[in-house]
Amino acid sequence: MNLPTTVQDFLTAHGIRYSLVQHPRAATSRDCAARAHVPADHVAKAVILNDAQGFVMAVVPADHWLRLKALRKDLDRPLKLSDEREIGRLFRDCVPGAVPPLGPAYDMETLVDDDVMALGDVYFEAGDHEQLVHTDGASFRDLLRGARHGHISHA
Repeated sequence: MNLPTTVQDFLTAHGIRYSLVQHPRAATSRDCAARAHVPADHVAKAVILNDAQGFVMAVVPADHWLRLKALRKDLDRPLKLSDEREIGRLFRDCVPGAVPPLGPAYDMETLVDDDVMALGDVYFEAGDHEQLVHTDGASFRDLLRGARHGHISHA
């Protein structure tokens, strides 16, 4: 599969150099990392949340868990995990379960874990279950410039 148009256009608009890493089909970001032979803590995954105010994307390492209770308190919002049907409507150009962690490309409020922001190399879902996008950390930070960040996950 080619990159979703939204992702490709976003990368191009920001002048980002990237490569695609093919891997055997995998259902989770952690499995993608293992099958692509890259460290799971270098794979940024998207967790989609919502409440009455709208949707929020949290970007965390593939081997971490979102600190949802703390995030709710910090943002003073009753966020919950979005279901697959809601996510499918938001990311129509992606295969279900393979959301790229590029909230700004989809006009979505985005929060990023500090561990992701510190990486020298970043891999992320390319919109399917068979390839990852690889870019350097500085480029990934540029893509998420303006996103709020902090310690929003734990291993």
